[in-house]
Amino acid sequence: MNFEHLRALAAIIDEGTFEAAADLLKISPSAVSQRIKALENSVGQVVVRRGVPCAPTEAGAVLLRMARQVQVLEAEARHALGNGVSSRTVTPVAVNADSLITWFVPVLHDAAGWTDTTLDLHVEDQDHSSRLLRQGDVIAAVTADPAPVNGCRVERLGFMRYVPVATPALHRRFTTGAGVDWSGMPMLEFNAKDDLQRQVLRSRGVDRPPPTHTIPSSEGFLAALRAGLGWGMIPEIQLGTELADGTLVLLEEHAHRDVALHWQTWSLESERLNRITASVRAASRRRLRTTGRDGRATAPKRP
Repeated sequence: MNFEHLRALAAIIDEGTFEAAADLLKISPSAVSQRIKALENSVGQVVVRRGVPCAPTEAGAVLLRMARQVQVLEAEARHALGNGVSSRTVTPVAVNADSLITWFVPVLHDAAGWTDTTLDLHVEDQDHSSRLLRQGDVIAAVTADPAPVNGCRVERLGFMRYVPVATPALHRRFTTGAGVDWSGMPMLEFNAKDDLQRQVLRSRGVDRPPPTHTIPSSEGFLAALRAGLGWGMIPEIQLGTELADGTLVLLEEHAHRDVALHWQTWSLESERLNRITASVRAASRRRLRTTGRDGRATAPKRP
C-alpha cells in the first residue's frame, strides 16, 4: 500500500474534510480524492464515509491504524538516521475527563519538555475509550477495559475512587429517620455514558432515577455540587477541602465506587510510546489507589 495514500486517509480523518486534508498536505483536493480512490481500489473496499466530518469505514479504521503506526516509525527512523532535528509527531491519546484534570496533569508537565511530540488528546469516557483504539483514532488510551484491543498491550494503572457527595442543605432536605431519600434527591450526571450515580441507586433498590441534571464538564460538575443542584459521584482526588470545611458532605460511608483504570497502547516498539507510557505510569502511581492484599483498593502511597 502506498504510504502517500495512507497519509491522505489520516489527514482526511484528522481534518474532517478532503479540502482541509488538501491544505494540510499542500496538494489539491482532487489529488487527495485520487489518492483515496487508489487506496480503495487497492483494497477493494470503501475506506472513507463521505460526510462532515468524514469518518473511516471498518476497513478504513484498519488502514488508519496502519497509517498512524507508519507515521510514528517514519519519524523515529528519520531521527535515527540523523536527518536534522527530529520533527514533531502528533500523538493522539484518549483520556477520560476526570483523569485529565487530576492524576494525568503531571503527564502534561512532562510533555511540555518533549520537543519531538505534540499531544492530541481525545476526551472520552473510560468505558468507551477502547473504541477509539479499535478505530485507529488514537495510539494509546486510558480505559476501564482490561482486555487488550487487537494489536495492543495493556497494563493496570490503579483505581479512581468516586464518592457520593452533596451540600449539607440538600442532604438535610432529603434525609429522614430511615436515611437518605435516594429516590427523591436531585442527581447530577456527566453525560449519557455516566452510570456511576445509577449504580448507587440500583444498589439501593431505586430503579427510576430522580430529577437529573446533565453537567458535561468535570470542573462544572464540582461547581454544580457546591451549588446544591444535586448529588453526584466525584473523584476523591478532585476534592480539595470541601469535606473538611463542610462545603460538601459524604452521603454514605460505604457507597463509593472504585473504577479500575488501564493503559492500552499499540504493540509497537517506539521511543515516543515508551516515553509517554513511563510518564503515565509514574503519574498514576502517585495519585491512583492500588490493590491491597485483600483485593480492595488502597490509598496512594504518595500525595
